[in-house]
Amino acid sequence: MKLNPLDSDTLARLDNLLGKGGLLGAEPRYLSEPRDLYHGNAAAVARPRTVEEVAAILSLCNENHHPVVPFGGGTGLVGGQVSSGTPAPLIISLERMNSVRRVDPHDNILVAEAGVTLSEAREAADAVNRLFPLSLASEGSCCIGGNLATNAGGVNVLRYGNARDLCLGVEAVLPSGEILRGLKGLRKDNTGYDLRNLLIGSEGTLAIITAADLRLFPKPDETVAAFLSVPSPVDALTLLRRLQETIGDVVSAFELIHHNGLDFLTEGGFNLKSPLAAPSEWSVLVDCGSSLGSNLTERLENALMAAFEDGLVLDAAVSQSETQRAAFWNIRETIPLGNRKVGAISSHDISVRVGRVPAFLEQGALAVHAIAPELRINAFGHLGDGNLHFNIFPPKGRAKSEYQAIRGRIIQTVHDLVHEFDGSVSAEHGIGRAKTADLRKYSDPTKYAAMRAIKSALDPNGIMNPGAIFPTDPD
Repeated sequence: MKLNPLDSDTLARLDNLLGKGGLLGAEPRYLSEPRDLYHGNAAAVARPRTVEEVAAILSLCNENHHPVVPFGGGTGLVGGQVSSGTPAPLIISLERMNSVRRVDPHDNILVAEAGVTLSEAREAADAVNRLFPLSLASEGSCCIGGNLATNAGGVNVLRYGNARDLCLGVEAVLPSGEILRGLKGLRKDNTGYDLRNLLIGSEGTLAIITAADLRLFPKPDETVAAFLSVPSPVDALTLLRRLQETIGDVVSAFELIHHNGLDFLTEGGFNLKSPLAAPSEWSVLVDCGSSLGSNLTERLENALMAAFEDGLVLDAAVSQSETQRAAFWNIRETIPLGNRKVGAISSHDISVRVGRVPAFLEQGALAVHAIAPELRINAFGHLGDGNLHFNIFPPKGRAKSEYQAIRGRIIQTVHDLVHEFDGSVSAEHGIGRAKTADLRKYSDPTKYAAMRAIKSALDPNGIMNPGAIFPTDPD
């Protein structure tokens, strides 16, 4: 379907609809993404305040076949929020839809609009002694709408699940301008197709999520973290299973860290280092939380002592205060910034079955070093759910630009290996515009065809985030 550029009449109608400050020009902050790999364009930026305004915008654009690109916090890492296509789209920013409509500690529900930042949602839950467990390094700027549109993961998936698992219902606007009012807060609603889960993870290609019912949990009375040195990923995985068996379901996060990640903190100028006296090639950061009176720290220390005796742990630092726990996590959450300072040749957000992570790490390193043995690999991430950030870097003293000629070969090699492992080339970041070819190449053909059919059914004019998930060129 041919898309049309926004004309002066449409822009005038939008300006009149949105009022003062509601329609902006193509400001640079809406046209970039954190890695600076994609640069967008826009005819204008619409900033609605209500779901009714979003509905009116989409109805107008759909009627005239104008492309639209939803925009949340702009923190996505696969280019889903920026478009350089033609005609230039209307960006719809949800930043002014930023109210926490309701917090109900009895039903354990928080109703947040799409423009509420993740940190604001977490703070609102904390104010009523509840936990909203979605946790991302970008929580100060990423927004609930974007978290749901990309089905964000983060560090607590092991215990609490992805964003999809933390949402009970959504309010959303379809391309036609029709409003889906799904904020009932129900745990059970078996009335046909689950449109909530269809829209979560759809990256703004089917509708715009404007608000959501978010699940809250009892806030742990006791939390403790441990920074551990382990002999290998195999031992790390054994340790995870041991902890789950001995101290129960209190393990919230289990992060695998390679020594290159710690080295990059120093190389990037960050004054952070491992709390361990003699860190090995592999480290683990484990985080636990439980109710008061459970003697969590003592139980964790006893479990780690047994693991030390069995050779699963080489060294350990257990947090003795919330400040020390936060310091441990600061190291983990600064690793992506260290990566950015060093400069990755290619970055890979992948997942395989948890039990196959060690084998993938071994074979992945062999495959990359077969291309160029001097390359450095920083493999880190959420071992508890099988999600790794498998990133490739030049040797110290050399620039990533020197390896541009082999970048495509590296990416294909890593993604082919993921496919051989029956894994996913996009574990938690989405498809965006970066991985449309990968989706087409590696997806089950029936799944891909069904997705295209759903897109055509809900967005027959193709106005919603064109170029995201599906390429703009015909298959």
